[in-house]
Parts: sequence; structure tokens; C-alpha cells
Amino acid sequence: MAVPKRKVSHARKSKRRSSVWKLSVPKLVACPNCGEYHMPHRVCPACGQYNGREVVAVEAE
Repeated sequence: MAVPKRKVSHARKSKRRSSVWKLSVPKLVACPNCGEYHMPHRVCPACGQYNGREVVAVEAE
């Protein structure tokens, strides 16, 4: 049976686990039509446009 010969130090263990639990910030891009920020490759929730054309009709406030 494989058994570790020495104890794994706290620093070495933490170094190995450090990046596992971090969440990445979602990327946002500005809409070329209205300037509102939204997720890339998705319809803008503010104006309803995607790739220069209106895809979703949005009610005007």
C-alpha cells in the first residue's frame, strides 16, 4: 500500500488547493447600441439587440 513517508506541510497543501475554491468574475461587454453592459454572445436585456439587429422586443419605459 502506498503511504506518504512524511506529513504534507500546511503551506504545500494550501498551495495545491488555493485556486480550486476561487470563483471567476463574469466577463461583461458594452452594448454597441445602448452602452449597457451584458454577457458576451447574448441579447442585450436593455435594448433587445444582438449582432446589430433587434431580436427581442423590449418595452419602453
